[in-house]
Amino acid sequence: MEEPIYLDHAATTPLDLRVLQAMLPYLTERFGNPSSIHRLGREARQALDEARGSVAEVLNASPQEIVFTSSGTEADNLAIKGVAHALLLEGKGNHIITSAIEHHAVLHTCDYLERLGFQVTRLPVDGYGLVHPEVLAEAIRPETVLVSIMYANNEVGTIEPIPELAAVAHRHGVYFHTDAVQAGGSLSLDVEALGVDLLSLSAHKFYGPRGVGMLYVRRGVPLMPQIHGGGQERNRRSGTENVAGIVGLATALRLAQEEREAYNAHCLHLRERLIAGLLERIPSARLNGHPTRRLPNNAHFCFERVDGESLLVKLDQQGIYASGGSACTAGALEPSHVLTAMGVPPEMARGALRLTVGRQNTPEQIERVLDLLPRSIEEVADV
Repeated sequence: MEEPIYLDHAATTPLDLRVLQAMLPYLTERFGNPSSIHRLGREARQALDEARGSVAEVLNASPQEIVFTSSGTEADNLAIKGVAHALLLEGKGNHIITSAIEHHAVLHTCDYLERLGFQVTRLPVDGYGLVHPEVLAEAIRPETVLVSIMYANNEVGTIEPIPELAAVAHRHGVYFHTDAVQAGGSLSLDVEALGVDLLSLSAHKFYGPRGVGMLYVRRGVPLMPQIHGGGQERNRRSGTENVAGIVGLATALRLAQEEREAYNAHCLHLRERLIAGLLERIPSARLNGHPTRRLPNNAHFCFERVDGESLLVKLDQQGIYASGGSACTAGALEPSHVLTAMGVPPEMARGALRLTVGRQNTPEQIERVLDLLPRSIEEVADV
């Protein structure tokens, strides 16, 4: 059997060996707790401080504005719940705005707050998955305290106009959070240029380890902690820090941003060949997401009369690893909420396929996919 082809980099990326090498000392001989005052503890604290400084430099932020978490999901939860609860206690309001195409880490957090009495507005998107600034402006009320719009969509790859959206929020005195988990390895994360108050990342999306994420919190933004204990992370996120994971996140993020231009060029070349080849060979295929404002590694399609799950099984049997959409909703029977919000008919949305290329993919692999995928679709199509 030929070497498998991994086209699910939006779900997770393989750990960069350079990142592993940076982490190894803190998994073995430098195992100290960074809160301990002895030498091993001081070594761990130094590594933690250096990692925080490295992340802050990439984000054009201050080290004190970086909070390490266990994941992007936790970072989203901390951002939304933390700001919402803090401002509610201050009597500022209880209205939150998000979009209909957010990751479930954001949507389900907003659902939870809604059950507690908060008001939530979920903004519509256009057929490309874009949130328009004028739509946001119309939704803001006097009691609005937070807007949370993702930087780039995890399913269809559409990149949102974050600086423009954040500017709208700030004109009304409203804080702005962006879930940048999918953007971490491909887009600029300069928080000053983006104009955001809070930003979430997850290491495993840019060749770092799973189980570690971070939240940028602009100085002065009120944030109520969601985990209580020893007061780590400047009392914003208690729990003994995952030093090895944090070192891995910082190393992976630095490498991703240093190599971003070359990485994007590599992915864009493969993605464009994939899109052009599939649209040529499968005329009924529908490309989802914005044609140009999209992540350089993302190609998302829908196919007529095709069950997406059956297609994924067929591809898996041939050594092609892909997904239908978000890995966090794998196995869901309903069509993607992202495609539904974009106006894709349910019968078409059930035939969704997300192909996301990465560092190890080659032009030869893409040609093999272009040979195998049309035949796989014919075999599973409901004719």
